[in-house]
Amino acid sequence: MRVSTRGDYASRALLSMALHSDGQTPTSVRDIAERTDLPQPYLEQILLALKGAGLVRSKRGVGGGYTLSRAPEDIRLADIVRAVDGPIVAGDFAEPHTEGSCDHEGQCVLLSIWAGAGAHMRTYLDSFTLADIAAMARGDADWPDVEPAPP
Repeated sequence: MRVSTRGDYASRALLSMALHSDGQTPTSVRDIAERTDLPQPYLEQILLALKGAGLVRSKRGVGGGYTLSRAPEDIRLADIVRAVDGPIVAGDFAEPHTEGSCDHEGQCVLLSIWAGAGAHMRTYLDSFTLADIAAMARGDADWPDVEPAPP
């Protein structure tokens, strides 16, 4: 499973806002792009998607830009990824048959495993708020443990 570039960029943009904003003063797209080293035109598209999902608000004109629409404690990493990538799934597969009537050898078992993998990823991303990630980035909280891949 991979988080898309859009999901990564959206997360970085909102993290930058959480780290550098007072929550009231809008941050310009240019400032976010400079701090995160993200391409401004692409970032503008991503912020529009985040606005459509209700995660940010925008203010036009002089002194305009974006602010978080909710407190960082109320924005989950999964919310950000879903806003720009859609549902968090392990693949684009159909639902498995649960009554044992599978059309193809073993397919339903695999579909069930893929669905479970997507559920684990959703649960993991839901376990982090923007405030949690900002605290980790500032060094105020421990980073999550990363389990090594099995041999």
